[in-house]
Amino acid sequence: MTNPRSSTMTQQRTLSRSSYILVICCIAAIGGFLFGFDSGVINGTVDGLQTTFNSDSAGTGFNVASMLLGCAIGAFFAGRLADRFGRRTLLIVAAVFFLISAWGSGVAGSSMEFVVYRILGGLAVGAASVMTPAYISEVAPSAYRGRLATIQQVAIISGLFFAFLSNYVLAYVAGSATTELWFGFATWRWMFWIELIPAAVFLVALLFIPESPRYLISTGKQGEARRVLGLVMPERDVSTKIDEINSTLDQDHKPRLSDVMNRTTGKMHAIVWVGIGLAVFQQLVGINVVFYYGAVLWQSVGFSEGDALLINVISGAVSIGACLLAIALIDKIGRKPLLWGGSVGMAATLACLSYAFSTASMVNGSLQLSSDMGVFALLCANLYVLFFNASWGPVMWVMLGEMFPNQMRGSGLAIAGLFQWLANFGITMTFPIMLGSIGLFGAYGFYAISAVASVFFVIYFVKETRGKELEEMTYE
Repeated sequence: MTNPRSSTMTQQRTLSRSSYILVICCIAAIGGFLFGFDSGVINGTVDGLQTTFNSDSAGTGFNVASMLLGCAIGAFFAGRLADRFGRRTLLIVAAVFFLISAWGSGVAGSSMEFVVYRILGGLAVGAASVMTPAYISEVAPSAYRGRLATIQQVAIISGLFFAFLSNYVLAYVAGSATTELWFGFATWRWMFWIELIPAAVFLVALLFIPESPRYLISTGKQGEARRVLGLVMPERDVSTKIDEINSTLDQDHKPRLSDVMNRTTGKMHAIVWVGIGLAVFQQLVGINVVFYYGAVLWQSVGFSEGDALLINVISGAVSIGACLLAIALIDKIGRKPLLWGGSVGMAATLACLSYAFSTASMVNGSLQLSSDMGVFALLCANLYVLFFNASWGPVMWVMLGEMFPNQMRGSGLAIAGLFQWLANFGITMTFPIMLGSIGLFGAYGFYAISAVASVFFVIYFVKETRGKELEEMTYE
């Protein structure tokens, strides 16, 4: 007969562990919030940068995209450095870089100085982009790992939303992004300085979370790993889990970059190519054009600066709702159905956007949509954002954090993260050029074709990971 008191105590311990796991995952996900804020804040500062630094379209594109070079470098080296120094340690370094970048981007007196600080911020964003999902996947139980890992995307979108919201409020108070706000500083500078608050919170909070137990085991710190695992799972299961983790690690060496290569064939493991494909397709559908150039895009088809910034806020709110939908579905229907379903939805809405922009006419030197077509484009854009953030937005990061075997998780994330940010840079850098050459119709037509291609990629190459322990992940 079951002892009611013992059962109650067991339930309390389970609830306590679940609460603890949720708290440390949310702290790690603040890195995702800063990832989103740092990526989105540039959206409202483009006019200020053009005016202050007197840059042309190519120069503006580089000012916006420069952070992404840092992201690529940060993502690649963070994965490798995390195998040596730990996931938590790299997140702390990222928090420091976020602080430096936020301050420096606002005080920059030249385009070159601005680019340097944005690249520093990019290093932080790149590191957080791969370390946050890795950390969450390595401390979360498989039964709800997808939901917890999806917190990363909710945090990213929340960061974007609050960046859009703070940009809108500051521009509304000042009159525009280029006018002075407080203490003689232009509004666009304050848009960057707002980030100092969450960056400081992130740095302090990281001091109170443990290191990843799988990293601890890979570096021979079995006792510390046992203590951490005892905090996130029943004590009776700890020894078994340690044995399982050890069995997935090569005993002759610590994790290293060469682990991504098949020792027999000399070629890269198939799972790494799938990770690269997921990372690149997430960018080829053009989502960051909406995030980085949203204000410019809507102004280019006739909306005022204030209305364009408000549309960004609405898109941010839609994104958060879509991420909550993903959290509800990812551990129930799986990763793969969300991916191909999202691809189909994005392909349709991007095609509609391309059509809408093809109807724009030139008025006083700028594009203008009819009132009906403007509403149609706005509706399609928000449906596109919804489909992305209910699928590829969170699911790509969830899969990259969990799909690689323990021995090569850091290296696999490093390579996939590098390609993700390089693709991001390419899409972001080329949008102003595409806008001037093939127009919004051609640009969004290209993104729609990429979304169609991603459907077939998911169907034929992506394997489901729902419900699997990290120790079950294979190299193929």
